[in-house]
Amino acid sequence: MLSRFLPDRFTCALLCTVLLASVLPCRGATAQLFNVLTDAAIALLFFLHGAKLSRAAVLAGITNWRLHLTVLASTFVLFPLLGWLLKPVLSSLVTPDLYLGVLFLCTLPSTVQSSIAFTSIARGNVSAAVCSASASSLLGIVITPLLVGVMLESHGRGGMSWDAVGGIVMQLLVPFVAGQVAQRWIGGWVQQHKPLVGLVDQGSILLVVYSAFSAAVLEGLWKQVPPSVLGGLLVLNAVLLAAALLITCYGARALGFNKEDEITIVFCGSKKSLASGVPMAKVLFAGHPLGMIVLPIMLFHQIQLMTCAVLARRYARRLPKGLIVTAGGAQVAQAD
Repeated sequence: MLSRFLPDRFTCALLCTVLLASVLPCRGATAQLFNVLTDAAIALLFFLHGAKLSRAAVLAGITNWRLHLTVLASTFVLFPLLGWLLKPVLSSLVTPDLYLGVLFLCTLPSTVQSSIAFTSIARGNVSAAVCSASASSLLGIVITPLLVGVMLESHGRGGMSWDAVGGIVMQLLVPFVAGQVAQRWIGGWVQQHKPLVGLVDQGSILLVVYSAFSAAVLEGLWKQVPPSVLGGLLVLNAVLLAAALLITCYGARALGFNKEDEITIVFCGSKKSLASGVPMAKVLFAGHPLGMIVLPIMLFHQIQLMTCAVLARRYARRLPKGLIVTAGGAQVAQAD
């Protein structure tokens, strides 16, 4: 039971990276080199995701359009609204730059791997989860920059520049599309070497985090984020996740979804992607204190993993082991 609440290896790696950046931040020519390596790693990451994402798997669950619209509404409408509505509370707990990071967190797409994994553990509609999470990740490349542009204008920091939009297209969308095109030749190889994709995935995030926090530390990050502010950020992330989980759960029941679809909506509609968020932040917030922007995402990532791990097991206990759950004649989950 205790192990469920302990950080995983990647979270430990993130913490070590932040510690390394705090003690030994990169600067000058070294910082420029890390920026080049980071850009290359991010492009490779989205290329591999494009090559890995099976179009057939996505099409398998696409007919459940009410579920997918509900998940997308939660991801790109509910979360931004929560960020706005909680502004009076948030402003008193965190600094303006951290609040901007929280708003950016609210615009991000859902995760892919963990949303599907938790839906499977909870014995929900896995095929629909594949479709919803994948669609959210792909649409986020377009929707997130648009929402960020609205946020920046409302904060008096200027709208989204065409350079930033072009940066997203060239660094994220173009490699992703190239991966989709190359899928017929390398898709099988990528599926057989999933640890490689995971290594690039986590490695690119660690590179961005190290570069971002190095620059932030040199600008006095930890003087601007005392323990009281960090504690406030943890509380607000927990409140944000709790609100999203409750609304998606009871909203799915009010809309008449069955239990398997409810599980998919809860896990796909309440999660935010660290893998997409960190690379996007690097492109969209050039000139802003990037360390402040990505800190809320890092904390939310760990809170959502710990909470959803417990929630998935709670859902799973509703069915006896070995039972196959079906929806519309198609298998959607099987007990562990």
